[in-house]
Amino acid sequence: MARNAKLSAWQRLRRAASWPLALLLAAVILFEEYAWDELAAALARLGRWAPFAALERWVAGRPPKAALALFLAPALGLLPVKLAALFLIEQGHAVLGLGVILAAKLGGTALVAWLFALTRPALMSVPWFARWHQRFARLRIWVFDRLRSSLPWRWARLAKLRARRLLAKPSPFRRLARRLASRWRSVSGRNEH
Repeated sequence: MARNAKLSAWQRLRRAASWPLALLLAAVILFEEYAWDELAAALARLGRWAPFAALERWVAGRPPKAALALFLAPALGLLPVKLAALFLIEQGHAVLGLGVILAAKLGGTALVAWLFALTRPALMSVPWFARWHQRFARLRIWVFDRLRSSLPWRWARLAKLRARRLLAKPSPFRRLARRLASRWRSVSGRNEH
């Protein structure tokens, strides 16, 4: 009985401690999820330019080991930039340092998203990469399941639904604006003839 009580207390502690981790992971994953698509699309638009299109074909044609090296290169290349940003923050230039970190994050995410889109078939043929990709996908599902089942998420969804309903209702101001617009159109239509 005491063991079960300790176990349930340990489980409660673990669950409580996992929430901050889940929220942090959710923030990172949400940023990556939404920024990933947008930034990859922005870089893909560069594919219309002939030299960039040639570079895309070259990258997409790399064998698995070269594709892996290309995929990991931005993370390694941006490490000194991020360390320099931390140095700037330490020297009292917090805004500049945070700006450098944000620019590095955006640029790095764009580059990694673009590289992943081009090298995905080659990367998935590397067994350990495919395993880690699956683990990350499972982690992502776990984080979002935890987040969606949380009370703040449900409250936010409810508030969003209520705001949509409120905005969908015609207000007196909207009715007045519609009447004025229709009168304006009818008056300006008569003046044109």
